[in-house]
Formats: sequence, structure tokens, C-alpha cells
Amino acid sequence: MLDLPQTPSFRLDGKTALVTGASSGIGQGCAVALAEAGAHVVCVARGADRLESTVAGMQARGWSAEALVLDINDLDGLGAALQGRVFDVVVNAAGTAVLAPAMDITPDDFDQVINLNLRAAYFLSAWAAKALKAAGKPGSIIHISSQMGHVGGADRTVYCASKFGLEGMIKAMAIEWGPDRIRINSVAPTFIRTPLTEPTFSNPERMAWIMDKIKLDRTGEVADLMGAVLYLAGAASSLVTGTSLLVDGGWTAD
Repeated sequence: MLDLPQTPSFRLDGKTALVTGASSGIGQGCAVALAEAGAHVVCVARGADRLESTVAGMQARGWSAEALVLDINDLDGLGAALQGRVFDVVVNAAGTAVLAPAMDITPDDFDQVINLNLRAAYFLSAWAAKALKAAGKPGSIIHISSQMGHVGGADRTVYCASKFGLEGMIKAMAIEWGPDRIRINSVAPTFIRTPLTEPTFSNPERMAWIMDKIKLDRTGEVADLMGAVLYLAGAASSLVTGTSLLVDGGWTAD
């Protein structure tokens, strides 16, 4: 009989995952995707009510999940939460944006975006990888980046700066951690309908700009990212690191 290749599994049974920003939007979708594939998912967010509702809904479907109320900007709290725990998969979906012309951005605006989108992402990655290395385990770290980590956009200077920085950080970390089989990648979506993007979707001029750029002639939904994250989390992507998976409807094709 011909020896045919075997498709890698997308299952995550026996794996433990950490998902930040898990109480709503993209983070919630990521948590659901990983739990449905068999992982035990630690769901992280700042607000307890929505987070606990999310976890309760996941548990009601028979999935394994727990809630961890935490602001990942609090590096002391983040370090304490990671202490003694090893996560096979880390998905960082926490993020923020301040939409304003470059000349109107204040130092506080700048710090708000950079601190969450880049500073917290950096130390979450480093500490999660350190635990994996100490345990002698491989792992996958996934950041929800943005197409704006690859192109520019009006009123998005600080957001673009944070995401371009994130993409560079990922490439450098991938080089350092590859020998330990610790992979790090990003998923870079176009505009996805979430509470964070609602101000953009409610602006007719911005919507016209978006639809002109997206070649597939529709905006993104959270479900569009769930398969991408699941792919990067497990064995199917075992040779993928230091890269960005663009889920942008063709925005960056030209």
C-alpha cells in the first residue's frame, strides 16, 4: 500500500492555553476556538462580569476554562499570575487604540497605546517563553496584531507604531527561541467588527475607505480569525515562526 502523508492534527487535547482580552470580541473568539479543540483555557480580562459570563458559557458547552481577572498592563500582577505555570499556547488579544491625527496625540495617548500593545505584549511573551524553556517544553505564542502593522492609516500613527513594533519584536524573539522549539507569530486582521472598531464602522467616510481597500468586498468577523489562531496554536503549524498571518481580505495585496 502506498505510504501517504498524514495530516497534522488541529486538536489541542491535553494542552493548556492562556488568552488575554478573552471577555469579548477577538479574544473571546480565540478562547472558544482553543477550548473547542480540547485545550484547557485560562481566560484573562480586566472586567470580571463579562469574563465570568464568557467562562460560564464555555463550561456550559462542556469545554474546560477558568477565569483570571487581570490587567496585563500591571506587570507585577502579570508576573505573579504566570509564576509557576507553563502554558503550551499563549494568545494575546488585549489591545487598544487612540484614533486621532498625529499632531493631536498627547503623551498620555501615546503611553496608553504603547504600554498595552507593545510593553505588556513583550513581557507576556518573554515570561511565558522563559517558563516553557525551564520546563523543556515547546510552545506557541500568538499575538493579535493588525494589518496596520504592515501599512499606514490616517489617524492611526500610534496604533501603527505599536503594531509595527510588535511585528519586529516577534521576528527577533523567534530567532532567539527557535532552538527551544518555542514559536511566536502574529495574526494580522483587517477591520473586524468588535466594540473596539465600532467608532470606525459608524463613520461613513471610514467605511467607504475600508470597503475600497478590502478586495473580498466585506468586513471581517471574529469567526474569520478563529481558524487562523487554531492553526498557529498546534501541530499543523510546527514549522511556522517569526511570521504574520494576514487575515485582511486582500488589503495589503497592493
